[in-house]
Order: sequence, then C-alpha cells, then structure tokens
Amino acid sequence: MNEVKNNNIILRVENLTKLFGTKKTLAREMLKKGHDKEEILKHTGVTVAVNNVSFEVERGKVFVLIGLSGSGKSTVVRCINMLQPPTSGKIYFEGQDVESFSKSELLDYRRNKVSMVFQSFGLMSHRNVLNNVAFGLEIRGVKKSEREERAMEMISMVGLKGWEYSDISSLSGGMRQRVGIARALANNPDILLMDEPFSALDPLVRQDMQFELLSIQEKLNKTVIFITHDINEAFKLGDTVAIMRDGKIIQIDTPEGMSSNPADDYVRNFINSADKAQIYCVRSIMQTPTCLVRTRDGANHALKQMKINGVSSAFVVAEKMQFVGILTLENALKVRAGELAYQNAFIRDLPTTTPETHIADLIPIAAEASFPIAVVDENNQLSGIVTKASVLASLI
Repeated sequence: MNEVKNNNIILRVENLTKLFGTKKTLAREMLKKGHDKEEILKHTGVTVAVNNVSFEVERGKVFVLIGLSGSGKSTVVRCINMLQPPTSGKIYFEGQDVESFSKSELLDYRRNKVSMVFQSFGLMSHRNVLNNVAFGLEIRGVKKSEREERAMEMISMVGLKGWEYSDISSLSGGMRQRVGIARALANNPDILLMDEPFSALDPLVRQDMQFELLSIQEKLNKTVIFITHDINEAFKLGDTVAIMRDGKIIQIDTPEGMSSNPADDYVRNFINSADKAQIYCVRSIMQTPTCLVRTRDGANHALKQMKINGVSSAFVVAEKMQFVGILTLENALKVRAGELAYQNAFIRDLPTTTPETHIADLIPIAAEASFPIAVVDENNQLSGIVTKASVLASLI
C-alpha cells in the first residue's frame, strides 16, 4: 500500500537494514539485543552493512552521506536503486514503496527516475563523448536526432563543448567525470546518485568538479544524494549532511548546525579537521551596526551619532531599512560646512553580502574592503554588518 505523498519529500528511507550472510535471523536478534557489528560477524558470519537507517531527502536539495570506509554509506545508495534489496525497512520514492515495484516499474525507476554517477566513471571506451552521454537515451529508444540534441545540451552544460566527438581515452580524469555527469543528466532523472564521484581526482580538479556540480544543481534544481568520506566536500556541497558509523546514522543536520552542535565525540572529532570557513555562514558572525542614520537625517544628527558610538562612519539606510551606503566623518563635516550636499555625501556601490554566504566566499571581499561589509537580504534591507576582525576570528 502506498504511503501518503509529501510533495516536498522526494525520497524517504525508513529503518533500512542490510545484512550480508546466511544467518540473518540470528544476526537480527543480536542487533535487537544491542550487540555490535564485530560481535555479530564473529558469532554468525553475517556482516551488518546498514543498521536501522532512516532519513528524508527534500526535493531539489543536496543530501550528503559521509563516513569512513565500511560505514555503510555506499550500501545505502545501492539499496535506494535496488541494486541490493534491503534485508528490512522501506524506501519510498514519491510516496511509493520501491521494493513493491514490478519488474517493469523497477526498470522505469532505474532508467528514468534515478541516475548513478560512479567514482570509476563507467564510460565505454569504444564510444566517443557524444555517444557515451546519449547512451541512456539510446537504451530508452529515443530517436537519434532527439537524443543527440539532448546529449549536446548536457555536454555544453558540463563545460565540454567542442569535445563531443573526442575519444574517451583522450580525456583527463576530470573531463571523464564531466562526461559521466552529463550522461546521468541526459536522462533527466529526478534524483542523481553520486557515489564518491570525485575521490579519484587530484585536489584542484576536485574543487572544479564540486563547483561544477553546485552550478548544475542551481540551474537544473536536481535532487542529489552524494556519498563522500571528505568532511570538507560534504560541508561544501550538502544542504543536509548525515554522518554514518558502523552502519548507523549518528547525526543528520545542516553543516553549520552539525558544527555548532555535534551529537557526540565521534562527530566532533570527525569534523574538527573541517575548514570552518566552508561551514559557517555570515549569519553566525554578523553584528548589529552601532551607528545607523537615515537618508532623511542631516549631517548634525549623523555627527552626534558618531560621537555617541565612538566611530568615524555611519551606515545609511532609506525607508524600510533599504541599505544606501556609508557616511564618513570627513564627509559629514563637509556637509555641515556647506561644501557638500547631504545626499551626495554617501559612499555608495559598496560590496554587500547575505546572511547565507559562506565565510570562505567573503574572505577576499573582506580583505579589500575599507569599511565593515553590509549584510542585506534579498530585498536589500540591512540585516547587520560583518567586520574584518569577525571574519578573521571565525577562522581560529
């Protein structure tokens, strides 16, 4: 029987357990009694790959599963596309129990609903770039002109325009992975499953691919389930991150939430090596401006506010807190002396940021800024300010 559909949740995993071995009944009993996976393996010969895992994936978001080798993260993904059926538990796609699919429904699910991107690329050496990308559409029976048009579109999106007819052997590792992503996207899947896709690439290429994935996700609004063992990669890519250990999920949270409130010492130790600038957002370090004036105020009021607050500049806002710019002490004195009109005294076109901006993205802006940076929302309303000192302090 199908579950009630929540339109915002595209995938739900409930109490997923995957055991490998013959004595599964005995292994399940030992799990219920609290035995760990080493004890179960020793007494039953059964490997506990996934143990009672539950999570939800929101449509259009990047959900990252992170853990060390043997934590069970890749097994979870293989259960999602039914390459390995669960020992127990349920997986719901769009509210439907995946395990209840008929053979034809499961085939449709794998061909059209989920696409896999592998660490090893999985490309066919006898096909050029275009034919590799179009392969999934060819299997589906899409006519040649249509599948090649779609493939060319995806090739261009991943930055390989001009390489359509190149042999796979002539491509670098990063380029091959771009082909793999383009092939997965060509089928227009609802969910992109990515199992350590960038781990074989060198660091610079890996950074490029991470940026490429975020750019593609922004354009296509795809749901991505991403597997990695790299905490920086997890926090850079994930809207939500789940840390796994010994087949269990230890904590599910946003990168910033997990960093601020780790569930236990294991999570805390796991994330200690993470680049904090990639985790924390401006929201966590922004301050309320101490000196604030409005465009309707005059220079005398501005000078009085600067004196009260012990500063040499004021942030200027219009009606409804719309950020305008900064008024310096020097310009305010010129206005009072009649050398400059008040409305012309504001320094405008200053760099701004948003509460959701990662601190890492703000560092080069802060390094060049002459004043604290205004934090504004989508309507350009002033939410706070960020100083160079607060940016530096967040990195310690």
